[in-house]
Amino acid sequence: MFLNLDKVRQYFPTLAGEWTFFDNAGGSQSLKKVVDRISEFLLSSNVQLGASYGISQLAGERVALAAMGMATLINAKSSQEVVMGSSTTMMLKILALCLSQTFTSGDEIIVTNCDHEANIGAWVALEKQGIKVKYWQIRPDTLELHLEDLELLMSPSTKLVALTHASNILGTINPIKEIAAFVHERGAMICVDGVAYAPHRLIDVQDLNVDFYVLSFYKVYGPHYALLYGKEELLLKMPGLNHYFIGQADIPYKFQLGNVNFELSYGMLGLCDYLSELAQLHYGNETAPDLRSQMVQVFDLMSAHEEKLSDRLLNYLNSKPGVRVIGQSQANREARVPTISFVVDGIHSSTIPLKVDSHYIGIRYGDFYAKRLIEYLGLASQGGIVRVSMVHYNTLEEVDRLIAAFEQIF
Repeated sequence: MFLNLDKVRQYFPTLAGEWTFFDNAGGSQSLKKVVDRISEFLLSSNVQLGASYGISQLAGERVALAAMGMATLINAKSSQEVVMGSSTTMMLKILALCLSQTFTSGDEIIVTNCDHEANIGAWVALEKQGIKVKYWQIRPDTLELHLEDLELLMSPSTKLVALTHASNILGTINPIKEIAAFVHERGAMICVDGVAYAPHRLIDVQDLNVDFYVLSFYKVYGPHYALLYGKEELLLKMPGLNHYFIGQADIPYKFQLGNVNFELSYGMLGLCDYLSELAQLHYGNETAPDLRSQMVQVFDLMSAHEEKLSDRLLNYLNSKPGVRVIGQSQANREARVPTISFVVDGIHSSTIPLKVDSHYIGIRYGDFYAKRLIEYLGLASQGGIVRVSMVHYNTLEEVDRLIAAFEQIF
């Protein structure tokens, strides 16, 4: 079975324009269903929650439904484990600030050198209160994290290991379930940045057995908004940041300063609508009976299509003598997402997107807030990498257009 691209693209109004979007890791296009849900909330229930009158009750029900929908998306045990807020960077700052109050001077946190700075800087900032930060580095030969190296870093004082599920530069998928088991066996917690993973694969926080997980909705076909997952028992123990009269047991509210954004939260039900409709469109009578299982069906189709996109582009880049792919050079949906980075010998990375712009194709260059990784790879002086980041709504024809543009440049 193949993903019906004609039907898929109809759900994204911007795709009917003249531009081809290959900067999806920076922000995907938004579903009309998400926009419709946002409009529905603002136009028919835009009031404060918690009052006795009917529209306020409706607004509360809608926000609660949104939290339940996002719990289904990541397979959390309940919506109590879903904290929504303005951005992944902000959610990690809040988590670090609250969690660190359960730590003492001399405790240790391990971060990687291949993460987006959001999941590094929030933890490094804790050094000011006596927390020791260690760096788990990718190996220069494989550009991958190895558990043997993590073993050398961990000690009885290690409280947390923070890493990415998929690198926003390398595209590499880290074996989070295996790493989480390894970390837990040594008495520590794990915090995973899933921003670069969530648009491509279905998340299952219970199967992964992670303690904390974050993602950005604007990378997953929604608005500029974000989600933090935390195991309920951990969220209950942590002090919150909300007003003094918000109870310790009041989760997720004690972490949501100024409350959630009602309309953006409700808007994300549009993603649930989309995934359910795609399952019915493709599977017909064989459509799974529940939303979570429908999500599984659809993401399988998505990842298979994305593997084809990756294969087309990687085969081209690998054929060019002066081009070096940064990360795994073969398409394999088990090992990488379709976020593909490369450099070209003798060409500053900043010049390539400018020449692609005239073809109405959007790509980017730079460090993408993974500055430590770009510096480690020695690519800062070259302007970082050129990144082509695809998602399921992209087509092979679009990839071929990009390749034709590249042929005029290098």
